This record gives sequence, C-alpha cells and structure tokens, in this order.
Amino acid sequence: MRKIVALEHITLDGVIQAPGGPDEDTSGGFAHGGWIAPYSDAILGTALRRQMNSAFDLLLGRKTYDIWAPYWPHHDDIWSGANAATKYVASNTRTSGEWQPSVFLSGDIAEQVTRLKQQPGPDLHVWGSGHLIQTLLRHDLVDTFWLMIYPISLGVGKRLFADGTVPMAFMLAESMISSKGVIAATYERAGALTNAS
Repeated sequence: MRKIVALEHITLDGVIQAPGGPDEDTSGGFAHGGWIAPYSDAILGTALRRQMNSAFDLLLGRKTYDIWAPYWPHHDDIWSGANAATKYVASNTRTSGEWQPSVFLSGDIAEQVTRLKQQPGPDLHVWGSGHLIQTLLRHDLVDTFWLMIYPISLGVGKRLFADGTVPMAFMLAESMISSKGVIAATYERAGALTNAS
C-alpha cells in the first residue's frame, strides 16, 4: 500500500503559507511570502535533496500545481523527479494541464485518495497544498510528516493543523538540525491516540 507523505515548511506557530516567495500565495492578504530564504544552508539542502531524489508520485492541490507547472518543466536539472512523477491534482475547477503526466481528481477527494493509496506504486508526496492537506487530515489519510520547522512565528497565514484535524499519534523516526536552527523531522504514524487513564 502506498503511503501519503506530507512534506511541509512550517513555522513554530504552524504556518505553511507561501514559504518560497513573496507572490507565491498572497490570499487572505498574506504579506510574509518567502520566509524560508534566510534559513537556507548545506545541511538543510542535503536533507531536501534526499527527499527530492526518493521514489514518489505527487499529490497536489490545484494552487500548488498552478505555481509549479510553469516552473519545474524548465528546471529539470534541479528536480527531474517532479517532472517524471505522476501528478495527481485535486481540483474541482481544472481538468487538464500541460505538465505531464498529470491526473486531475474532482468530487470526493478523500475517497479517490483512499483508492490511490491501495494501488501499487511509489508513495504519494504532498508539498504545500494547504487546502488539500486539510482534507487529508480530516479523513486521517496522512501516514508520514516530513516537517522542516523554522525558528520563526508569523501570527497569520494558513496553518498545517487547522480546525477539523482528527486526533492522531505519531512517533519521531528521524531528525536533524541545520546550522540556522531549522529542525527537519520525520514523524511516522504510531497507531491510535492514547490518553492518560
């Protein structure tokens, strides 16, 4: 069975919106885009490349697809895996795209993703995709989090764990700290949530 791996740049207060650039996602008046730039270093770069070079298909929200589709086909030398991967795109408004191979999903996304997980193939990597990740969390479909936790708080913006997240338990499988204080941590599912009796 395929796993869903959510890979997210995240602030200490849980914001995942527009880490890469000022115009990446300004919805809601978000004015802090590009907040990861000052924290780049060789340690984090090595960890990112390891994830980017693993075997995967992509599971993306429409906005992330729209941001990536004009960029990655022209940067195959940086991340050829993104171009080779099948892109499964959750969208109720878009049915096709030039960035291939792409498959567009509409309707009951949770049901379709559940079926995708049961098919043979590489794990499904979710980068960004703030609205899609909320659907996946509400339906308990995320198996692994690979989080890059930055030593900043923004106070506003789309958050990874928003309203409607079901209780989940994870265990830390691996972690590292960059020279600039970014923690890259892999959390794997650890069964049902247990409370103190």
